[in-house]
Amino acid sequence: MKALVFSVNIPQYLGLQVLGKISPKLYYKGPLATVRLKDVPEPELPGPGWVKIRNRLCGVCASDINVIFLKDSPTASPFASFPCIFGHEIMGEVIDTGSDVNGLSVGDKVTIAPHLDCAAREISPVCETCRSGRVGSCENVSKGKLAPGMFTGVCSDIGGGFAPYLVAHQSQVFKLPENIPPEAGVMIEPFAVALQAVIDNMPEPGDTVLVIGGGVIGSLIVSSIRAFGIDCNVTVADPSPAAADTARKAGADNVICSGNLFERTAEITGAKRYKPMMGEEILMGGYKRIFDAVGHTGTINTAMRCLASGGVLSVVGIGGDVKLDLTPLWLKLQTIKGAFSYGYTNITGEKKHVFDIAIELVKEGKVNLSEMVTHSFSIDELEKMIKINLNKGSHGAIKTVVTFE
Repeated sequence: MKALVFSVNIPQYLGLQVLGKISPKLYYKGPLATVRLKDVPEPELPGPGWVKIRNRLCGVCASDINVIFLKDSPTASPFASFPCIFGHEIMGEVIDTGSDVNGLSVGDKVTIAPHLDCAAREISPVCETCRSGRVGSCENVSKGKLAPGMFTGVCSDIGGGFAPYLVAHQSQVFKLPENIPPEAGVMIEPFAVALQAVIDNMPEPGDTVLVIGGGVIGSLIVSSIRAFGIDCNVTVADPSPAAADTARKAGADNVICSGNLFERTAEITGAKRYKPMMGEEILMGGYKRIFDAVGHTGTINTAMRCLASGGVLSVVGIGGDVKLDLTPLWLKLQTIKGAFSYGYTNITGEKKHVFDIAIELVKEGKVNLSEMVTHSFSIDELEKMIKINLNKGSHGAIKTVVTFE
């Protein structure tokens, strides 16, 4: 079968750090390319607790594009293995099950929570993080019966979503109701990311909330807040008019595309603006909750300056190295939280995986995910896929997917 395979080594990495600045195409074309379309064997079940899935759709995540262009920090490299078939936002159909699999049958329409935790790695006893329910942040992602890999798509032993077939441990697999279309099914994974971020930094009625970045995750954070029925004022900041329009449709009260963010924040929240001798303004007052879906030096520093005393900033976007002015942190007694993956929660009154909550909200019509899928590609349209994802605004793209229909 044909698959998109990612691989990188140190000489290749160093070469692209220089030559890639001259010609970015070298990241996906030519002898230094990090991703290639290859013929690979169709996967077999790794064990009796696994299922085989025929892929129908795989979403193209911003993190996939970052991986291709080596924008992620090398700090995460011990928790991945190459070469690997990448892609982790999956909607497909079960075509085979191991002898120990319960509750799943051939023909089931499914999505997967891609984390390769203690259960998938057959590690016992499970780590403290898995025991707490945050299986997406398992401590053993480089141990057990699988090669290192935080999740499906970055593990050399387990194929990812950019291939016609893949395998998944039964603990990863979630059945989709018949009334959920494939385009909504492939969006469950990014929706779960947004839901978990909101659950971990839950706004209260009357709060002022800022979401930095109005792309897929930023807009899904807005959708999550609205799906939970929280009566709070939500602002989205993004320079792209297209992203702003998506954020409005998701339920944002205010959208900031241009102008002075500090001035607009003061208008929305009633904060007082102060101008230091040097550098950007700092506000006293501001938003009680901020979700940074970009995660770069500029956005995090701006978020801290706009965050109210005692406020909580969730860094959802995965950036590289950042340089921070920590003055707002200690001056305003702020909390900065990391946001990654998902797990189990008691927010509904009973212990549930966030994927189950996401599927229920879609089934109940509290969020419309299908309309976010705007572009699809075949597996051999790699260059087109990359070009559109690098310039979403000019192409009117929101979520793009690879299709195997």
